[in-house]
Parts: sequence; structure tokens; C-alpha cells
Amino acid sequence: MNTTSLESRDTQNTPLTSSPVKQQRLSIRSLIAETLELALKNSRLFAQPLAPFTLHGETFQLPRFLLVGPQGGGDYLRIGIFAGIHGDETAGILATLHLLDELRRQPELATGYEIFVYPVCNPSGYEDGTRWSRSGKDLNREFWKGSRQPEVRQLEEELKGLHFHGIISLHSDDTSDGIYGFARGSSLTRHVLEPALAAASVELPINHGPVIDNFESENGIIERRCYQGILGAPPEAHPRPFEIVFETPQLADHDKQIRSHVLALKSILAHYRTLISVAQNI
Repeated sequence: MNTTSLESRDTQNTPLTSSPVKQQRLSIRSLIAETLELALKNSRLFAQPLAPFTLHGETFQLPRFLLVGPQGGGDYLRIGIFAGIHGDETAGILATLHLLDELRRQPELATGYEIFVYPVCNPSGYEDGTRWSRSGKDLNREFWKGSRQPEVRQLEEELKGLHFHGIISLHSDDTSDGIYGFARGSSLTRHVLEPALAAASVELPINHGPVIDNFESENGIIERRCYQGILGAPPEAHPRPFEIVFETPQLADHDKQIRSHVLALKSILAHYRTLISVAQNI
């Protein structure tokens, strides 16, 4: 699957309050074309885009894919993987598409799972090559605050309606020199994140700093604390799903970032399934 190379993009890092000059724009249609084609030929992979919406006179749509793994020993575990809420963090976006391709070819890796993948949660930001949406908003500060942003409202409906067992957000941090993650939600989260960091460290080092992104951390893990308004489970969700925000160093080699994300995701799927199996047998 050839998704490691990107088209030229505008690298402007200031909020947009009006429509930018339409040049060197990234294309979501081009980005997901191969995955859409694969979905037509595979009985486990489905393309299920969300409803179109209009933003500053232009129509956008959040792509969504569902991969259904082989039946496990019980009910399916439902996982949501979200990337591109910041439009310029492309490593996570591409990693989700690589993961779908790997799971399509090796479905046993997804045994017992329904995996919902949202590769581009900020389509206007992705096309413009910016962190912010076309409305000038950092969408990852808008969740569960009564936001009127159409991307946020659609994703909140997904998060409320699908009752995920686990929520994984992929990001890249231009202030970090290594990989790290936020562990939120279920008490199992840290036990899923630790091996994911270890797996991804094959490609990029773990950030072992005592403070990361202004939060106290230990061995690359920031536990419980996070910014307000980030993409996550509804406040009233019970039981709480595991919630992981996985971060790669944005200034590192792009291909290594993609591989780190994929390794982390595969580790999360493997270890969470094992932890749930053990818990069910206690």
C-alpha cells in the first residue's frame, strides 16, 4: 500500500479565519482512494463515511472505515481510532490506513474486534495543511462543551452512539523529542499503553522527561491529566473505556513516525484483548 508519500502542502501554522488560497491543497479523495478500493474487494473492510457538511461554502465529509475481525471467544470488542483532528499531523493519518491494510491482510490480528477508523477528523485542516479547521478552531479543545463545529458534533454522536471499549487518538508533538502517551479512562489504560510505547520504541525513542507538554510524566506516560475539551468518551460514559492519546515527535523522520503509530496500535489491540480475556476468566 503506497501511502507514505504526501502531496506538497501549505505548512502555515496560524489559525485560519477565512478560506485560504487554494493551491497545493491535499486531497482526501486521493488519500483514501486505495483504501476505498480495498473495501470493495474485502468482506471484512467497509467504507462508511459520515454525512457531508458545509464549512465556509465548501462541502466536506469525515471518512470512516470499519474492519470486522474474526469472531473471538465472546462478544466483539469495539475500538475507535481517531487521527487528523489536527490537520497537519499527517503521520497518524497515514498510520491508520497502513493499519487497515495490515489487518485486511492479516485478519487474525483483529480477532474479536470491531475497529472503527476515522483517519481524517479535521478534513478542512488536512486539505489546508494546518492544525486548525477552516473555522479557525482547534477542534481538540471543543469536545463536550456544546460546540457548534460540525466535525465535533458528528464525532460526539459517534462517541455517544457506538459505546467504544477503547478510544485511541493519534497525534504528533513538535515540542517532544520522543514518543509518549496520555492514559485516561479505564484503570486498564496504563497496562495497555506501556507495552505500546515499548513496541513503538523500536522506531523512535520514548520521551522519559519528568515533564512533557506541561504535564508530569513517568516513563513516557501522562496519567489522568490532559487538556480540556479533547476528543474522548462522553463525560457520562460508564463503564469508562480505555482512552489513549499516542504522540510521536513531529520533527522526527515521517516514515518512522508512521511505523511507530502502527506498532503501537497493533500492540494495543493484542494486549487489550489479552487483559480482557484474563479478566473474564477471574
